Amino acid sequence: MPETALQAPAPAPLMSFTEDEILFRDNVRQFAEDKVRPLVKEMDEKGVFDHGLIDEFFHLGLMGIEIPEQYGGGGGKFFEAILAVEEMSRVDASAGVIVDVQNTLVNNALLRWGTEDQKKRYLPRMAADTCGAYALSEAGSGSDAFALQTRAELKGSDYVLNGRKLWITNAKEAGIFILFASIDPAAGYKGITAFIIEKEFPGFSVGKKEDKLGIRASSTCELILEDCRVPKSNVLGEAGKGYKIAIETLNEGRIGIGAQMAGLARGAWELAAKYAQERKQFGKAISDFQGIQFQIAQMATDIEAARLMVYNAARMKDAGIPFVKEAAMAKLFCSQVAERVTSLAIEIYGGYGFTKDYPVEKYWRDSKIGKIYEGTSNMQLATIAKLVLGGK
Repeated sequence: MPETALQAPAPAPLMSFTEDEILFRDNVRQFAEDKVRPLVKEMDEKGVFDHGLIDEFFHLGLMGIEIPEQYGGGGGKFFEAILAVEEMSRVDASAGVIVDVQNTLVNNALLRWGTEDQKKRYLPRMAADTCGAYALSEAGSGSDAFALQTRAELKGSDYVLNGRKLWITNAKEAGIFILFASIDPAAGYKGITAFIIEKEFPGFSVGKKEDKLGIRASSTCELILEDCRVPKSNVLGEAGKGYKIAIETLNEGRIGIGAQMAGLARGAWELAAKYAQERKQFGKAISDFQGIQFQIAQMATDIEAARLMVYNAARMKDAGIPFVKEAAMAKLFCSQVAERVTSLAIEIYGGYGFTKDYPVEKYWRDSKIGKIYEGTSNMQLATIAKLVLGGK
């Protein structure tokens, strides 16, 4: 294979990238190569994300991309946040998901549903130095997200929350949490309410960190609420409308997960394509064999299709065009591509690919979560089916 093949799959010119978008993407890519890649193996082995890197994320403006300049953010577009997630995930999916949750879930929820007072209090912190987390899942409410058991009872000027959240990404690093609880269990999903919780609130604590297969440097923890007092002014949106916030925010978040999966697939592909040109068997590079060429070509094609689906959904979101179906399709397809491409990358490396001395096995481990969080593949298929068949 010619050396130029390593430049593919490149961004499609028909996506009409602006000069600013290209510069932003290239800067994030260079930062990921220079600062993140040298720490990836150690962070994965220890299961801890380097706090110095997070400080640099803030310094570069990667944690407040869409936050308006008046609140200290970059005043950018959703599409730029997606580019940042993709480029970070190309090097390390744990880095990608930290940037993803901050921008596509927490910041987006505050921007869309927060009062002006809430925006003034929290957005400058989110842009400057405070990580966010999004707390919906519980032990008994995964795909059935609104079966949550966490309760909130109004007592005077405060809500008192009791319950436990599970599998919360960024929990160890976060200082602000968008957390969902029910104020009226008898009302079903119409009792669900979103709250802005600060880590220092009395009665709130972060519990056990999960020991995971992949994205090991990204913290995934339990949250414990024991008579946690939350000011009534920290209700996000409207009491009883948390289900709407959850659904609509996750629709945007799924584009971010699509970008994460497309990015890590690209990272694994680049390594496999390079290795295929270096590894020799039977007197020539294995990339000279048609069987390997076809695998690499199919991987590149799948990645390009995945990226275009992500970019399209992000552009639709920025343009104010309905994008729920496209977001579900992007997450579904990108997670499938990521698992398939990273698995093939291991096979191209052969026995070396199965060892931790080489980087591709980590990409495969990281890919598996794509079919699970922010809506399983079956839930994406259910959403797509209803929309293409004319249902609600």
